Amino acid sequence: MNAPVTRLCTHSLTGMHYRDADLVEELIGHKTFTEVMFMQIMGRAARPTDLRVVDAVLITLMEHGLTPSAIATRLVYMSAPENLQGAVSAGLLAVGSQFVGTMENCAGLLGRLVDAADPEAEARDIVLGYRESRAHLPGFGHHLHKPDDPRALKLLALGEAEAELPGHWLRALRLLARVVDDIHGRHITINATGAVAALLGEIGVPTALMRGFAVISRAAGLVSHIAEEQQEPSGRFIWDTIDHAIPYVGKGR
Repeated sequence: MNAPVTRLCTHSLTGMHYRDADLVEELIGHKTFTEVMFMQIMGRAARPTDLRVVDAVLITLMEHGLTPSAIATRLVYMSAPENLQGAVSAGLLAVGSQFVGTMENCAGLLGRLVDAADPEAEARDIVLGYRESRAHLPGFGHHLHKPDDPRALKLLALGEAEAELPGHWLRALRLLARVVDDIHGRHITINATGAVAALLGEIGVPTALMRGFAVISRAAGLVSHIAEEQQEPSGRFIWDTIDHAIPYVGKGR
């Protein structure tokens, strides 16, 4: 069995390399964070189209208000204000299949359509399967944005304007959306994470890595929640509100 290797970083007494690039001479002051992040994750230099897509995705996912991840961060920071990173990591644990990280679920379906010999039939099988099981179809529906999610509309327009993108994942999402509306007999919005799944697929991000971009983006948003918590604390208010809103119904006094 061969010993494992890494291609991500090496250092010497006088310098450091990220992959094959000299950190001091080629990256610091020359490249943006997004460029270096993309290079480290994807193992190739980012094209201008990659950067536009990734920046749009990171901006879209950074902040969603007082969602479970932000509430977790604020409450943990209230409990341990000396541990900022602990509060951020608590919020990041909520990035998953129900909130923020749902692009991974949708991308799995889009990948099936991209690879299918008959995408239309595959799309119908997907939608009918989810309807019969009464499960939520990833990438579709939103409790606030109706009839359309403006973030998704913007992301799809940006992606479809990029001439270098092959368009397979974007067309797969459009096809799935059409079949969703046809089978359900009404329009169901494509949500932001559905659009994110298509865009990240277009630039070659593997489905199993897509949630990582949500983690990177949301980390910045959670730091902003801590910054606000330092100025206008809400953690104790959230705690007190829950304490009064959820009554005890046991036999204790």
